Amino acid sequence: MEPGFLGATYLWVKAAHLIFVIFWMAGLFMLPRYLVYHQEGLGDPAEAARWTDRENKLRRIILTPAMVIVWVLGILLSINAGLLAGVPGLGWLHAKLLIVVALSGYHGWAVGYAKKLARGRTGVSNKALRMMNEIPALAVTLIVILVIVKPF
Repeated sequence: MEPGFLGATYLWVKAAHLIFVIFWMAGLFMLPRYLVYHQEGLGDPAEAARWTDRENKLRRIILTPAMVIVWVLGILLSINAGLLAGVPGLGWLHAKLLIVVALSGYHGWAVGYAKKLARGRTGVSNKALRMMNEIPALAVTLIVILVIVKPF
């Protein structure tokens, strides 16, 4: 029996949510790597322009649409689970949502940094960019543990 107001559509909504999480994470794994290569290629205007084009396509076609769909479906699933009704035992969901908010902020920063690089400006070292590339992996690891294990 499917829980909550989603009824028989619950499993379809859950599946779609996971599919778009995968798309969003793929984009979040790609964009920071693109930023590293873009920043390294700023000395060559033609190469920098190619990276700007790649980043824009990734953002428009995959990254931002996937994030929006993840949020919409995730909110539906959260309400369905009883988040707004004060159902007990959803500490894991609160923690997950906090990480998703942080990941969305990271998404915004990465898109903003891509736009900054498109103007030929930098602000973060190559080493720092490479380290920041690991943030999505850490976030998704924590999210998967929270969703599957539900430690609290």
